[in-house]
Amino acid sequence: MLIPSIHNSLNELIGLLQQLSDKEYSNPCFELSQASIGEHSRHIIEMFQCLENQYDTGIVNYDHRERNIHVQTNTEFAISRIRGIINSLEKPNKKIELQQVVDNEPVVIESNYFRELLYNLEHCIHHQALIKVAILRHEEILVHENFGVARSTIEYRKQCAQ
Repeated sequence: MLIPSIHNSLNELIGLLQQLSDKEYSNPCFELSQASIGEHSRHIIEMFQCLENQYDTGIVNYDHRERNIHVQTNTEFAISRIRGIINSLEKPNKKIELQQVVDNEPVVIESNYFRELLYNLEHCIHHQALIKVAILRHEEILVHENFGVARSTIEYRKQCAQ
């Protein structure tokens, strides 16, 4: 269920990006503290790419992102990167060592591929929620009602409706 959920979230992001011009995508947004939808999208994309690119070594450091300006300024380029992620998620679970520097202190945590996929899904949904805040002022852009909503919240709402 994890991979299909990630596919769903990333396909929702593609659907949104297909409705935006490069200018709308890359312009600073008041609602995002002057960040752009493109910057938030790039962050989502590059976190997944870190996990993919560092999978073989078994050591993942999300601070070592590419920070590719084209991903945050060109919707078609971003969409192609998202499609690449979707096509590369299916990998066996294995131990992962997560490395990061927090307040100038190195931190090493044992994790695994599936746990990091779940982290990336939750991280993606969080940034989609932020993007949705900026998109809502554009009435012409269609956003799925569950865009940026946690899967557990969606399930809870379904239960309440019954």
